[in-house]
Amino acid sequence: MRLLICLYTALLIGANAAAADITTIEALRSGSMKKLTFHTAAKAVPEVYFATADGDQKQLSDFRGKIVLLNFWATWCAPCRVEMPMLSELQTDLGGDDFEVLTLATGRNAPGALKRFFDKAGIDNLPRHRDIKQQLARKMGILGLPITVILNREGEEIARLRGDADWSSNSAKAIITALIETE
Repeated sequence: MRLLICLYTALLIGANAAAADITTIEALRSGSMKKLTFHTAAKAVPEVYFATADGDQKQLSDFRGKIVLLNFWATWCAPCRVEMPMLSELQTDLGGDDFEVLTLATGRNAPGALKRFFDKAGIDNLPRHRDIKQQLARKMGILGLPITVILNREGEEIARLRGDADWSSNSAKAIITALIETE
């Protein structure tokens, strides 16, 4: 019985610490980051393949071990196009072994159009992945663009932002830095 009480107490302390961390991180939201909603519990993501720029296939589980900011976008989406340089800046500032920005063009986005857009915008540090048949987007409930999802190191969705945001803002960088340090 004592063992069960000790185990329950340890789990309760751990759950309260995780809740405190999220509360602390949520307090960092300002400006357009106020639209970022953290889930009360992490959500599993589907195992669906998407195409890489070089013709290979990947899935989100390939990125486990790091915090991932997954941005669903399209070349025809005006807010997406405005947001992309900010995502590039976030990748430049914080990207590495612990964090990565993944951009996933969903729907009809020809590889050439993606390359031309990235070249014109001077973006050379973000992937040109494509969710050609919108399989991943549909399974993740992506309705409208842009939508940005944050995945924890276990590859689970922990937060979501609908619409565009300033991902190069101090608030965004503080949130991502806090996630890197606490996850």
